[in-house]
Amino acid sequence: MRARTLLPATLAAALLTLTACGSGEGSTSGSSAGAAATPEASSPAQPAASNGSGSGAQVPQVLNFSATTVDGKPFDAKTLAGKPTVLWFWAPWCPTCKGQAAETAKVAADNAGKVNVVGVAGLDKNAAMRDFVADTGTGSFPHLSDENGEVWKRFEVTQQSHYVILDKTGNTVYEGVLPGGKGLADKVAGLTG
Repeated sequence: MRARTLLPATLAAALLTLTACGSGEGSTSGSSAGAAATPEASSPAQPAASNGSGSGAQVPQVLNFSATTVDGKPFDAKTLAGKPTVLWFWAPWCPTCKGQAAETAKVAADNAGKVNVVGVAGLDKNAAMRDFVADTGTGSFPHLSDENGEVWKRFEVTQQSHYVILDKTGNTVYEGVLPGGKGLADKVAGLTG
């Protein structure tokens, strides 16, 4: 019963921290995002399993999760292993997120096959998330429907319009806001060049 009373309070507190559209500055980090999820997640080099895609890349603990896309398709994050990954956390009603959409889509297109780009939608219902993808023209890469905030919690994201960039081993190399997506291409180029 105690968990039922704590969940609404926790969600309310999280929503209070999300009232602004990405006003925080970014940071670089050598630690893995989502390290609070499990103690072993602090060492992304520790494999969880083979990714099953035939590439032979080991899956860091941070990518050991599954979700559903805004289109209702299953998504296994293990398939991201072995390549740099951009996780873009956004909300459908956020003007800052809309301002990042074009640059994020351009980076995804320019780096297809070399870098994974995944949108992680939250803070609204799936129908609004699908509309955002259609309205912003960002349907060329997958977007997760994270209505319950599980992926946001995994990566300790507390505000929308937030990027988490992982290197090919799953280490977080950047997390923060990039207004208009400015600087995203340079950060990705540093991982592929």
